Order: sequence, then C-alpha cells, then structure tokens
Amino acid sequence: MCQATVSVTLLGFLLISAIAAPTKKEDVEIYRFHINSTVTSRYAITVITSRVVNQHSESKEINFQVKIPKNAFISKFRMTIDGKTYDGVVKEKEAAQQQYSQAVARGESAGVVSSVGRTLEEFKTSVTVAANGKVTFELTYEELLKRRLGKYELLINAQPMQPVADFKIDVYIHEDPGISFLEVKGGLNTEELANAVTTTRSGKEAWVHFYPTREQQTMCKSCTETGLNGDLIITYDVERVNPNGDWKISNGYVAHWFAPMGIQQIPKNVVFVIDRSGSMHGRKMEQTRLAMQRILGDLASDDNFGLIIFDSHVDVWKQELLQATESNVNLAKSFVRRIEDQGATDINSAVLKGVEMINRHPREGSASILILLTDGAPNSGVSNPERIQANVKEAIGGKFALYCLGFGFDVNFDFLEKMALENGGLARRIYEDSDADLQLQGFYEEVATPLLHDLQLNYEGASNLTQTEFGLYYNGSEIVVAGEITDNSLESFKVEVVAFSKSKKVKYEETVSLRDLPEVPPQHENFTQRLWAYLTVKQLLRKELTLKGEEKEAAKKEALDLSLKYSFVTPLTSMVVTKPQESDTQVAHKPKEGEERGRCHDCLLVSQGRRGGPVGGGFHILAHSPPVFHPAHSPPMSHPGLPGLQGLPGLQAMPVRPGLQRERGISGISDYEVAEHQDYDYFFQIEPQSADFVTMNPRPTKISQFQMTSLPLPPANSVRFLISSSSQPKPLCYDIPLASKIRLLADPSSQFSMNGELTLYGGKGFKQIAIHYKTNHHLTISTSGINYSDGQNAVNFVWGQEPTKHEADSVSVILRNNEVDVTIGSVRVVFLLHKEDRDVFLWPAIRQQPKHGSLQGILAKTDVQYEKLLGSRIKINNQEESASLSTATDYRLHSAPSVECWLVRLQFALQGELSDFTVSQL
Repeated sequence: MCQATVSVTLLGFLLISAIAAPTKKEDVEIYRFHINSTVTSRYAITVITSRVVNQHSESKEINFQVKIPKNAFISKFRMTIDGKTYDGVVKEKEAAQQQYSQAVARGESAGVVSSVGRTLEEFKTSVTVAANGKVTFELTYEELLKRRLGKYELLINAQPMQPVADFKIDVYIHEDPGISFLEVKGGLNTEELANAVTTTRSGKEAWVHFYPTREQQTMCKSCTETGLNGDLIITYDVERVNPNGDWKISNGYVAHWFAPMGIQQIPKNVVFVIDRSGSMHGRKMEQTRLAMQRILGDLASDDNFGLIIFDSHVDVWKQELLQATESNVNLAKSFVRRIEDQGATDINSAVLKGVEMINRHPREGSASILILLTDGAPNSGVSNPERIQANVKEAIGGKFALYCLGFGFDVNFDFLEKMALENGGLARRIYEDSDADLQLQGFYEEVATPLLHDLQLNYEGASNLTQTEFGLYYNGSEIVVAGEITDNSLESFKVEVVAFSKSKKVKYEETVSLRDLPEVPPQHENFTQRLWAYLTVKQLLRKELTLKGEEKEAAKKEALDLSLKYSFVTPLTSMVVTKPQESDTQVAHKPKEGEERGRCHDCLLVSQGRRGGPVGGGFHILAHSPPVFHPAHSPPMSHPGLPGLQGLPGLQAMPVRPGLQRERGISGISDYEVAEHQDYDYFFQIEPQSADFVTMNPRPTKISQFQMTSLPLPPANSVRFLISSSSQPKPLCYDIPLASKIRLLADPSSQFSMNGELTLYGGKGFKQIAIHYKTNHHLTISTSGINYSDGQNAVNFVWGQEPTKHEADSVSVILRNNEVDVTIGSVRVVFLLHKEDRDVFLWPAIRQQPKHGSLQGILAKTDVQYEKLLGSRIKINNQEESASLSTATDYRLHSAPSVECWLVRLQFALQGELSDFTVSQL
C-alpha cells in the first residue's frame, strides 16, 4: 500500500527535518507542510503542521512522522480528520500504563517503544483516511536551546520525498539583548534555491524563511524527482553588553541568563583515565588514540595533566602531573600512540588512582577535572557498582568534577551516570561510529576553558528558583536561572552572582528596575513561566536520581505535578489522544538513550508492509482500530536487527535509567539538559471509526534501565506468545516450538474446541486452525482459505474476496479484509491474516469466551495475575521463577505492535507441560 510519511527532525541544539516516503501523487498528496519555530530568549516552541489528502478512490493509510530532540518536551498533539479534531491529554504514567494493560487484555490496540539515535527521538502517527478525505496533523514541542562554544545553532533539514505545493519553514528569533550575528548556510542555501531563502534582521529580531516552489524542490543540486533533500543551518548569538546578564519578567515569573565574557581562563589540572581492556580492540582504540592526540594538542600551556591507562592493572604514564609544555605534550602523544588493548576492566582502581594524582597536586587558582573513558562494565578488582560509586564519591569529596564517557553500548551507562552526577560532572555516550574521535574531541572542547568556579547566584524577591549553584562556568556556555516573583508590587529586583576566577573572588551585582525591562508581547507573556517549569522539571528529574527514600519521592511528585500542570510529556507522564465512544487504545513510551541502537544506520522504518528510509532510533506507537472499519492492508514488517521495535526478530534492547542530575551544575555542559537518558512516555489512546495507528520511533533514549544488555529474543525455531495482565504493566511471554499442534481453546461443557498448527518455517504464527462445535459444525481456516461445514452443507471462502457473511444455527462467519470474525456458541474469535517478509500466517484473537473455569488450552487464560518480586523474579500461585525482560510481537492486532514482556518458561506461564496443550490432529 502506498503511503506518505512526513517527519520533522531536531538535532543538536535544534534540528528540524521533514521526511516523507515516496508515494504516487494519485494516491496521497501532502498539499501543505509547515514548520514554524519561534525562539524567544533561547526558548524554542516549534509547531509542525502537515495537511494531507487521499486522492485515491479507496481508503489509504497516511503517516505523520517527526523527530524531536531528546531534551524537548512534547506539549501538544492534535489530529483533525475530516473536520473532527482530537487533542492529546497528558496523564500520569502509571494510570496510562494501567489503561494500556487493560486494553491489551481486552484485545484492543497497543503501542510499543523503539530505540533512539544520538540526539533524536522519533514520533510517528498513522491514520486511515477515506477516499478524497483529508487529515491535518499538528505537533508542538518545547525546548531551551543551549549555548555551546559561543553560539546557538538551529539546523533545519528538509527531505519530504515528494514535492509539496505549500512547503514553508518559518523561523522567528526574538532576543532582547540584540542579535550579534546570524548566519544561514547548508545544502539548501544554494544558488538554485537562493531566492527561496530569505533572511531579515532588525535589532532584536530575525526572520528566516524557506519557501521553495514545486519546481525548485526538484531542481537544486541536493534535490531529486522525489523532492528536497538537504538542510539549512542557522547560527546565531546575542549581544553581551551587560556582564550581569539579561532578564525577562512576565506573569509573576523571572528568568536570568548569565554568560560573562572577557574573563581570564582558569588553568586546569586534568587527568585522563583511559580504558585499554580487550573490548577496546580495533576501531575504538584507534579512535581513542586519534582523539587523545588532538586533545593533548589543545591543552593550554599553563594546564597540568596526567594519563592513566587501565585494564585489570593500572598503569600511570607519569607519577606526577606535568605542565602542558610542548615537549611534555609530545611525550604524552608518543605514549598514547603505543596504547594496546588487553585484559579486563578495573574501573575502581583506575579512577581512585586519578583522584589520588589530582589530590597530590593542589594548585590555587586552578580547576581540577577527572575524565574517565571506558567501554565496559567493571569486572576486575572491586566490581560492585555501588561500592565503586561510594569509593569514588568519598575520595573526591566534592572537590572537583568527574566526567564519564561511555564508549558504545556494552558499557554500564547507568553506573557511569550516577557516579558522574554524584561528583559534580555528567556522563555522555560516545557512539561507535566513524566520527567517534570527533565526539571525544568535541566533548573536551566544551570543558577545555573554565572561566569561573564555585558560582552562587542569589536573588532578592524571588522564590522557587531553579538551580543556583554551579561548580564551573565554561567559555562559550550560559547559565539560566528562573523563579517566581514573591511580591508582584516590587519596583525593582536584585541579583548577586558570587564566583571565583583565576586570581580572585568576583561579584556581579545589579538592581533591575522592573519598569525598565522590555515589555513582553501578549503572545509571549507565558513563555517565562513555561521556561521555569521546563527547567524545574528537568532539574527535579536529575535530582531524583541521587536521592533516596522520602526525599526521592518528594522530588518525583513535584516533577509529576508540574508535568501534568504544563502538559509536558516527561518520564513521569504519558500523552493520551482519545476519539470518543470507541475502544481502541494505543500506547508508547518515550525510549531511553540506553536502548540498543548500535546498528541503527542499518535499520528501516516499518509500516504497512513497506520499508521506509533509515532511522536513527526513537520511539514507536503501533496500534490499529477495530478491523471491521479497515481497508485491506498488511501489518508492519519486522526487520532483523531493527533496534527498538520490540519483539521483532533480531531486536536487541537494553534498559536505562531516566533523568540526569548533578549535585552541582556545570554550566558549559548541562545546566538544564537531561543529557541522553530520559524515559518519557507518549501514550496515545485513539478510538477511531477509521483505521488508525500511532508510531513513535530515538533515541531516544531510552527504554528502561541504563545497562547495556541484549533482551532475549524468540528462538529461531519457536513462536512467542503473550499473556496479558490487568494488574501489571508488562504481560508475560513464553515460547512454543515450531510445527507444534496446539490446543488453543476448549470448552467441554459446550462441545467447543479450537486447535492450531504452527508454521514450520518463519516462526511467526499458525498455518492452519480448526474449530469443532458439537458434532456437526467444523471450520477450518488456513492461509489459503476458509472452509465451513454444518454436516450437510459446505461453504468456502477465499482470502481477498469481497466481504462475506454466513450465518447458520448458532454460527456466524464474517469474512473481511485480512480477517475472519467467527462466533460459535458463546465463543467469538477473530482470525487475522498477517503478511510479513514473504511469510503468511494466521493468528487468533479471542474476543469473547465463557467465564467459567473449565476452559482448556493456551488461550483459555487471557489475564494472568502475577507478582513482580525483587530483581527479575516473578511469582504465580506461590511459585517463583526468574524472568528476563524481553519483547513480543502482538499479532492479535492488525498493526502487530511490539511490547515489552517478562519472558518465562512455558511450564511456568501456563502452569503445565507442553504435552498438556498439544494434540495429535487438528
């Protein structure tokens, strides 16, 4: 089936991109696609609107796909289908998850989580639109742009994959201090598109418009017959006239941006702790050597530095910190070139050795930094992560910052993250790509030039302030603090910033007259309050990671309350979109950065049996409305190795922990950034009368807890089954060998039985299912057709024929597109015909069955009651067993969503042996 996919991508500070799968114009046309980004005092609110028409003579599925930054909060989603509008509502995560589990137990549509890329998370929604019907998608998200190395960067990538008649990208920037420079470049700012890009600057404001004609969308150097393929890069900074920063006060809230310039650089004492264990073999070690060559070359002449390399043993280049003279740097480079991988990983001893080196060389007027680079988990010496964290925290004692760089996906990132946060630093993942050396070097550049340390920002007349203490302020960065005005009758507002520079204690003071502040336009009057809420939620989520007991719960509750109040989709909330008076529920969780995505460049988007372009990860919702309303279609295809589409063959995923928090802020790195590890949930409940499914596909970042482990997958010689649980957020799953003949459901009291034979190849479902009722009713469903007999007459159906209904006695057989709806006696079963990667198979979905307890078969139990114990233990009927976090594809639904589940043995899930559920013949 042809389809259109529109995507908006935000990358780096802010990246917007539009991507659409090619479709025939006569089928689906994107007749309007607008991206409108408004940046007010670095706070960006972006609205993506796509209007699509189905010009075909039958219903078609239309997709809307967006990629957003990991640090952005979605705050609004809306679909307008043929004049009816459906808005999203943000709910508490627990309530949404429970609703999801109950929906799955009822056999309704569900959602799944997928992986993320470096900085992106992908949201995708799809809806079936009637012939000549129209749909409008609108998504809004909010983000505070970070200043890195002296500039903000807005990168807009456009790749719609079809020319769009009304294609516009509008960017409006308003900065009260004035815009010091603005530059537009990139692949779309070419000679062929010169008159499509217009830039206007007027003091505090700037406008960038990109309005290519249909012809231009196919004629530029980076264009093809399928439309635009390129980017605009908008780089800007603001005037820094006032060293005390600039202000914004509106609606009882205040925001302060602080980024002083002209300060002498503080010398560094930096120790690099480099993992050389066997897992660093090959390209990772080569890239580490290359990056270190460049980093060592960038050291300032008054910096002191040291090198430690470790496996199961710790080796120190020099016992003392050396000044970064030219000769010492050259000697260090020579040492780095000779590093060879070997051995295990003793992180505890290596980091403690680095702490010891720094503590032995205190230097007044300097800033000390410890940087750890590793690609694995501790497996030598002290290997307990909590013990290592405690040792390191005690050794550092809050005197300097620890930065942890996790190389690849075998690293225990959760462990590194917490250790860094507890010691005033942060953790960052280095991706195993061709530019890993540049990632390492780029991180170092952000921390290479400290200007101030031990900053304290004080405000008179404000309360409920965001973070006001920062360990270090780096050149080219920016500190942002927001809070509530305690007395709206105040005529002035006082701020004091106390910090230490290279040689002395410095103080920045200013009394701000509220009358002299620039007026806030009505359309922007709420932005200061939303900025405060955004920062507060981000920082509470980080803080919650390092707290325990009541304090942890209090921080979590405050973050939840604010998320709900401001409609932010955060790790604690979910978004629900409801179409009234139907019963189709869809769910997705914003994934964590820790999820497997190492092969993301090899992945393909899947939907409607068609493969889209490569994706960098993100999150997916896959769901579909009741099939009675559907046009013929096939479900999303699985793809071996596709990260994040849980339950698909080849999937590997890993758990991660949400949030990021430092005990003290480091302004140049991550003052308001939840780094690369948040766990947001986008819960979409869509109850349509037309066929819908929603897919959210990053980064993000992010599915469960941050240790890189591979989730167990269905063996190649088995089929995975799900048992939903109305009392738990995750269902159970178990595997049954291929070619087995299974008793699916039997009710001896009514003489009903249903048996199925699993496919011999493919490992996805059934090749044939037979139903027997009383002595004369027999129904056989196979991948080639349906045969029914009542003992006297026989009726045959063929898949793909016109919808047909047959009724006789207490039997009803209704053939629709790719499904057969069968009611026999008190049992109703819908048989779905799935087509995936050339495999064709059946799957039964129980819609109604007797309530008594004498039912037999693997489908007799539709709701399992289990208790989740500590670790990965599951308890059923006073029996306990270890389980593995895994995934399964729910073929009870047309959309075949993939869901997280607890994988257990068949015998434990069904409370019986496989032989108890097999039959000799159908």
